[in-house]
Amino acid sequence: MELHDVWFVVIAVLWTGYFFLEGFDFGVGVLTKLLARNRVEKRVLINTIGPVWDGNEVWLLTAGGATFAAFPDWYATLFSGFYLPLLLILVCLIVRGVAFEYRAKRPEERWQHNWEQAIFWTSLIPAFLWGVAFGNIVRGVKIDASKEYVGTLFDLLNPYALLGGLVTLTLFTFHGAVFTALKTVGDIRVRARKLALTLGLVTAALALGFLSWTQFSRGDGTSLVAMAVAVVALVGAVGAIKAGREGWSFALSGITIAAAVAMLFLTLFPNVMPSSLNPDWSLTVTNSASSPYTLKIMSWCAAIATPLVLLYQGWTYWVFRKRIGTQHIADAAH
Repeated sequence: MELHDVWFVVIAVLWTGYFFLEGFDFGVGVLTKLLARNRVEKRVLINTIGPVWDGNEVWLLTAGGATFAAFPDWYATLFSGFYLPLLLILVCLIVRGVAFEYRAKRPEERWQHNWEQAIFWTSLIPAFLWGVAFGNIVRGVKIDASKEYVGTLFDLLNPYALLGGLVTLTLFTFHGAVFTALKTVGDIRVRARKLALTLGLVTAALALGFLSWTQFSRGDGTSLVAMAVAVVALVGAVGAIKAGREGWSFALSGITIAAAVAMLFLTLFPNVMPSSLNPDWSLTVTNSASSPYTLKIMSWCAAIATPLVLLYQGWTYWVFRKRIGTQHIADAAH
């Protein structure tokens, strides 16, 4: 296996980690409006992800940086062609971070309500747009012989990509509901289970349609295996949450995300961005990669730094592993 193939796999793993971790905190952000009945319950939901949400976003930064360094042509075409949706995602992530930090700075109800609205929308919009973006990458976009995107914003709003957006939105919200049930106690935990069951059924229907569409249009034997794993894991996650086994359900919903991302990258390889104008103009792991020397240096850096990052993030989750409830919210009146 060549180094550019290795880095294609590494980038796929980074996106898998990002969607697994950021997926549930996007979901929790959406649940602040769907599940929480009052301000205290919203604080419970926000506190479940408070210690970890910023660490989860490191995976996005690493995935973007790895793409820039390992496949500069892919990075350039992707971020220029998808400029507006990616800019909107970036703005949402910035506002979302500010909302988490500033929401409790003042006790006024209007102040906190406005930041809670920001948390909801800046969680929902990226959760949807990431599916739209990856749907377009897999489907293929208008790339010319100069490796430049020549389409428009409306070309990105096609049925396949929009279905992909609905899948990521519902899947992340389901993932977040399972995480909420895993991390809380009391009535909010019971309601999170019930909502997760409903969300799981909706997600299963949408995901089956999207993954089947992907398989029939671009798939092969290996992608079919990944699709089967994703579907079985999602059904298992729904069954586990119905049985009250939140830990198993969370693990299985994570496997669903990992298998679905694996399927998308398997259908891409050896392309990284297929051209819908001419297959010969597609960006591949070979024609968009950096020099072998660059990839070699990156490999050594990744081999040293990655275990340290994983150990630190794992320790963070271990420290904040206990469940919380409304009774743990100090000064609940504010």
